[in-house]
Amino acid sequence: MTEKGASSDVLLRLADLCKSFDNEKILKNVNLSIKDKAFVTLLGPSGCGKTTILRIIGGFETPDSGEVIFDGECINQVPAYKRPINTVFQRYALFPHLNVFENVAFGLRIKKLPKQEITQKVKKMLALVDLKGYENRPVAKLSGGQQQRVAIARALVNMPRVLLLDEPLGALDLQLRKDMQLELKNIQKQANITFLYVTHDQEEALTMSDVIVVMKSGTIQQIGSPQDIYNEPANAFVADFVGESNILNGVMERDLSVSVRGHEIECVDVRPDSRPEVDVVIRPEDIVIGAPGEGFADGMVESCLFKGVHFEITVNVEGMIWLVHSTQSAEVGNTVSMKVDPFNVHIMKKMYSPDINQIVAEVVDVYEENGEKFAEIKVEDKKYDISTPIALEAGDTVSVKLSPDDFTVVACDEGDFNAYLDSIIWKADHYELLLETSERKYLVFKSNDEQAGTNVGMEPDFSKAVVTLVKKGGENAK
Repeated sequence: MTEKGASSDVLLRLADLCKSFDNEKILKNVNLSIKDKAFVTLLGPSGCGKTTILRIIGGFETPDSGEVIFDGECINQVPAYKRPINTVFQRYALFPHLNVFENVAFGLRIKKLPKQEITQKVKKMLALVDLKGYENRPVAKLSGGQQQRVAIARALVNMPRVLLLDEPLGALDLQLRKDMQLELKNIQKQANITFLYVTHDQEEALTMSDVIVVMKSGTIQQIGSPQDIYNEPANAFVADFVGESNILNGVMERDLSVSVRGHEIECVDVRPDSRPEVDVVIRPEDIVIGAPGEGFADGMVESCLFKGVHFEITVNVEGMIWLVHSTQSAEVGNTVSMKVDPFNVHIMKKMYSPDINQIVAEVVDVYEENGEKFAEIKVEDKKYDISTPIALEAGDTVSVKLSPDDFTVVACDEGDFNAYLDSIIWKADHYELLLETSERKYLVFKSNDEQAGTNVGMEPDFSKAVVTLVKKGGENAK
């Protein structure tokens, strides 16, 4: 099919792409347009769906639904070898028995091109990746960075329209990785083709990309330039994943001002939706330390570490730990003030809906004990007793509201039920976890860290739950 109304500079488009493995949704209605000759990076934690997108575009996987549209044509049914797309994998998959020249020439020999043409193309490509004169070297004798360049040359020599790179720097040491970031960007500009790069390394993404696509749990969280992603994150997950941040719970009763634990901070934003609760992001380098009383809050310096280009300072403000990056040191134990320009205070809407932790459940049984009324409800295939001040009957439908503090997180299979840990964000004095089961999402506060992208056990505490009647007699709740 030919896509109608496609933008002339869009080379590749993903439309409502979905993919599952073993009944687990890996991609959830992914939509993405990639311009011709752009360097685009898919950035996100392990398991977010980055490599699956690459494999679908390359023709190594088939989407459950949705389309891969290349230059206006749907290529879902086009086999990998017929697509004008090549891939460079983290493990370069070079042929150890062949030298550099023959590794690069392999695809051209498969096409049975004339010998002279093969020689011209291979030498041109080796010059592009700065390996001129290495034609006769065994690939096993090359360094990691040189092997990577051979893999790139082999992929580029067939003149693909798009080059897919799946964490190709992952096997290199830190300094070589930094050097190769600049090399890859230069190669992309000289080759003048589209690069689609996958990484979980934020520095790689910020250094090389024209466009960054931030992903989480099979969904796209934000698309933008490196500057946009860093300076204007769309939500707390993006702010936390890309760079260091102070991410705080705020209350915005009026535009241009936000309150964080009673401290008023001026900003240039308006409330993002109708509710006053917002997320506040302030980058550590945007905070200026001054004398007590000069800024929006005073606190005690807990640590001050020299990091080469700046001092990393932590300031304790009434139990909230703020991170500050400054060119000036601060004495541990001293009281200081924190100041920030309103333009550097970023207001974002919450990542979850206002009714999160509000569970609609059916009353299974009711009873009275010592003059107190109780109801038995069914949640996540488990039965729980709740104290209720209202008269209920078996078959009634109730809404039960839990606080984020009303949950205990334990090891997988050790709690009442299991949930997938979708994200975890440090909020200055606690961790904020978003957990998901097959039935609903939960917001949970914890004092210690967990690993996002894993399954955990959960135990809800209904002793403080707020109960309201939704329907009498078991009628379905709207």
